[in-house]
Amino acid sequence: MILPIVGYGDPVLRKKGEEISKDHPELKKIIADMYETMYNAYGVGLAAPQVGLAIRLFIVDTEPFSDDEDLSKEEQELLKGFKKTFINATILKEEGEEWGFNEGCLSIPEVREDVYRHEKITIEYYDEDFKKHTDVYDGLIARVIQHEYDHIEGILFTDKISTLKKTLIKKKLQNIMEGKTRPDYKMKFIAKKGR
Repeated sequence: MILPIVGYGDPVLRKKGEEISKDHPELKKIIADMYETMYNAYGVGLAAPQVGLAIRLFIVDTEPFSDDEDLSKEEQELLKGFKKTFINATILKEEGEEWGFNEGCLSIPEVREDVYRHEKITIEYYDEDFKKHTDVYDGLIARVIQHEYDHIEGILFTDKISTLKKTLIKKKLQNIMEGKTRPDYKMKFIAKKGR
């Protein structure tokens, strides 16, 4: 089922997600609905707070980045095959140079800004079968994971840009909160609640 994506300004996007157990109600359905929602919106990642759930769960599928011709064949193949569910994730280490990349977010449509993140991460998490993993990722995969991980920490990519850039996008953010933005996927805007 395609879920509405929560828009910028909704308090759930600022909550630190709660850890969940393997007995969390309808967990498999939540995960399946999140994948369906993400694909419907042409995203590469989606965190539970973005569908109104303040829990430590996010999903990633980097395949849309795999046809970037600036990348090596090896990088393209890695991105094509990378689809994972992360539950109760903790980033243990961020390493390497910070590098900029133009990021967007399904909860903040029509806003894109350069964000600087570390090139390599070590992350501990459970998969959808509640098997524990500790993995190291770098490049675009690490970046997508860091972006989604921020969501379960109550952080948005707009928190990582300069004050000047925040000022420049203020009107766009206001439009999102007021429900004046019209992405081509289902959204729930804070100003529209209770109407």
